[in-house]
Amino acid sequence: MIFEDFARSHGLILSGVQLDRWVPTPTEDHPRSSNGRYKYLGNVGWVQNWATMEKPATWFADGKSMSSPDVRQKIELSNNKAREASENARKRAGWILHQTELKTHPYLASKGFAEAKGNVWEKDGKEILVIPMYIDMHLVGVQFIDHEGNKKFLHGQTTKGASFCMNAKGIPIFCEGYATALSVRECMKASNIRYSIYVCFSASNMKNIVRIVGNGFVIADNDPNCIGEMSAKETGKPYWLSKTIGNDFNDDHRLHGTFKMSQILKKALLNSGLRIT
Repeated sequence: MIFEDFARSHGLILSGVQLDRWVPTPTEDHPRSSNGRYKYLGNVGWVQNWATMEKPATWFADGKSMSSPDVRQKIELSNNKAREASENARKRAGWILHQTELKTHPYLASKGFAEAKGNVWEKDGKEILVIPMYIDMHLVGVQFIDHEGNKKFLHGQTTKGASFCMNAKGIPIFCEGYATALSVRECMKASNIRYSIYVCFSASNMKNIVRIVGNGFVIADNDPNCIGEMSAKETGKPYWLSKTIGNDFNDDHRLHGTFKMSQILKKALLNSGLRIT
């Protein structure tokens, strides 16, 4: 199997193949977002669909394996390059955040938060919402969200194990997206329940964050392909899932309002057996 077919078999949508870098790409389940990535070295390559895969899948050219000397050499050189790219991304993320202004954004308005302010960066005449990503309280990268809701990360940044936390020193709650986190926070405030809401940026990374934090409650997206619910189940933690296929918590929040959703979430938390304050 050639590399392009291997990538497509994992749900990635490719338009050509670039060499020796992690390339963000759309996926069949998220065609408007860079929810997949690949890296191709000629005789070995990796693909990852963030929604369905916790770690990349490895492809080898015919007759090659991890024990092939030329494969090992290419991997070592590529790893050195990746470490350098990760450090550069970390520095650029810090620089970008220093350029942002706290202001409203059309994406937030489209999600029901017209008055909410976020880190907004103006680039090439466009205003981009910037969500910082941390590991052990250290900035490692950012997520960009444009007016239409298209999302992407910095080239070379570390994403596995990275999150953004809205911390009120309460019950840990894990969700995929920033808009969902805003809706959860509003409902928790309405119920006067303390929270620590972790934006995990993908279903697969949510499992990493849950392992790091430990206890908590998962807010799952009801994806048509069931990835959100499967990932929630794999965490082993109690979870909430919309009754409507295709909806996440933010969708239901905009549909039903804060009072109803705060009551639904409070009931789910109480039934989970977790201690809430």
